[in-house]
Amino acid sequence: MMKMDSQSFEQSAELLKALAHPVRLCIVNGLLNKGSCNVSFMQDCLGLPQSTVSQHLQKLRSAGIVQANRIGLEVNYTVADERVRQLAGILFKEDSE
Repeated sequence: MMKMDSQSFEQSAELLKALAHPVRLCIVNGLLNKGSCNVSFMQDCLGLPQSTVSQHLQKLRSAGIVQANRIGLEVNYTVADERVRQLAGILFKEDSE
């Protein structure tokens, strides 16, 4: 078993804290299923105001979970952290069955 130092535990806890909200989990799950999308698409899917979606995306970006790619005026988001992909695979397993 790999030995982890306190900094590794701290980083893992921060990652989990950033994911620990139903809307953020929904955003991550949607991005994994769709590949990438913009705030307007997420807003329509979630039924939330654009400002709320943007706040959750900012938290996910700050944690390094998602990344933004600007194409002209449009900003598309994708999941950037492989650990989150693996974790989501476990959390949302029943969605794919």
